Amino acid sequence: MDEVLLRECEEVLGYRFKDESILVQALTHASSNSHDAPDNERLEFFGDAVVGMVICEHLFTRYPQYSEGRLTRMKSAVVSRSSLGYVARMMGMSKFIIVGPGMAKRKHLPNSLYANVFEAVIAAIYLDGGMDAAEKVILDLLESEIDAAEADKRYRNYKSILQHYTQREMQVTPSYKVVREEGPDHLKFFEVVAVIEETDYRSGWGRNKKEAEQRAAEETLKVLGVDAQEET
Repeated sequence: MDEVLLRECEEVLGYRFKDESILVQALTHASSNSHDAPDNERLEFFGDAVVGMVICEHLFTRYPQYSEGRLTRMKSAVVSRSSLGYVARMMGMSKFIIVGPGMAKRKHLPNSLYANVFEAVIAAIYLDGGMDAAEKVILDLLESEIDAAEADKRYRNYKSILQHYTQREMQVTPSYKVVREEGPDHLKFFEVVAVIEETDYRSGWGRNKKEAEQRAAEETLKVLGVDAQEET
């Protein structure tokens, strides 16, 4: 691999290697059958553990309010093959990966290969520069994935959570009724109340009935003292 590509790869990663041979190894897929450098499979194995450790510690420290279950789901999303492969592709790693002739003919490399290279490169950084260097690169590259995993709370299905809770604890299924409509036909808002065992609980407003039902379920969960994060 020529020096120009190595320099460019280091710029993309935001890390300058002391021993560039380990970067070459991290970029070398087993299909290359290269005699100049070993492939990246062992580094991939090691990098998987490094990425997982860094993300676990970061989530544990950054989100002290989240339960073990919530942190586990976030970690799984951030370090998934899909996530790591996506990040590696967006970084433009395709131009640096060393593959064999057969793989090189493919129009698109598989996402799993990108994910493997991501992990191998992280292991290479760890071995070359230590945990602090690896941690910085991991958090810089995966920042958007961490934010996306945290933001999924906005799309939590509160109706489903309330239904599971009431069926488990009360052996009943909640229902919803519209109690008010406001606004012209083209810009109407609805107020819906959650009903459990013929008792009206909290209501919620929405631009449509489904949105209002979600808000009513969310507010009712609060009244019942149910932590939606714990229930998901």
